[in-house]
Amino acid sequence: MTTDAFRRNSDNFCYRHPDRVSFVLCQRCLRTICPECQTQGAVGVICPECMREQQKTVSESQRKAERRWSRSRPVALSTDSRPLVTYSLILVTAVVYVLQLIPGFGTIVENWLSFNSYFVWPGGPVPMQPWRLITVLFVHGSFLHAGLNMLALFYIGRSLEPLVGHWRFLVLYLLSGLGGSVAVALLAPGVWVVGASGAIFGLFGALLIIGRHIGANIRVIAIVIGINFLWPFAVALISSIGRGSFADALDAIAVSWQAHLGGLVVGGLVGLIYARTRQRSQRTLQIWLLVAVGVGCLALLAIPPLLYT
Repeated sequence: MTTDAFRRNSDNFCYRHPDRVSFVLCQRCLRTICPECQTQGAVGVICPECMREQQKTVSESQRKAERRWSRSRPVALSTDSRPLVTYSLILVTAVVYVLQLIPGFGTIVENWLSFNSYFVWPGGPVPMQPWRLITVLFVHGSFLHAGLNMLALFYIGRSLEPLVGHWRFLVLYLLSGLGGSVAVALLAPGVWVVGASGAIFGLFGALLIIGRHIGANIRVIAIVIGINFLWPFAVALISSIGRGSFADALDAIAVSWQAHLGGLVVGGLVGLIYARTRQRSQRTLQIWLLVAVGVGCLALLAIPPLLYT
């Protein structure tokens, strides 16, 4: 990293501070900017010049939304903008995946942490193991599966976590994952699933709702959510043409759209709670609403035994 070619490449240095090495790009002009020049946007960071241009084009409705968001000191305000929870979740997931690679031991890890709705059915065919509702987030079926989920977590988390705060981001991630597991129990009973996709879709949902409330341009976020959610169905539809049924093709691609849907709904709900309870005087209300979301998700687990037995 100290070669002459590296030093001659201006893209490796902040365009406003040529002596500072950085690999973070402004999301609008794609120029390299150092931490001092970065302004956190709804997605990614923005350089000072682009921020000034963006402020010139802000509509009156966006200004009103920003004023509503910052009318009083929000409970989500954090003095530490580093996405520490994001990095911790990625680290834990990476450690679990490495454990999965150990011959013999990896099978034990998967058997104890992956999710099947039978393990959370009251009076079901196997003993209750409720931890699987959450531990499934840290188990993945392949390096590509884990890598893509953690890449999404990295990009979303470094923007969303500083906005809502460390603990709220962790609660959002876990509740979204719980929502994904509950949706699998409701819509795909008896199916084994692994992965953090439900939690990732929950982050998408929260980012969409919070972005809407602060007046950000959420069109791109909505398009990304739509593409990611509909992609398995499109692949299954193409695969089923002239080869078999759509349902069989959808099962064959091994993507749990149920977890995606559950995580998206719960994540959007948590994002709405955060957006509507920003003031310090609403801290207790926010906590109780989050508890209600968790309890509500767990209460839904009583439905599958009634429907499928």
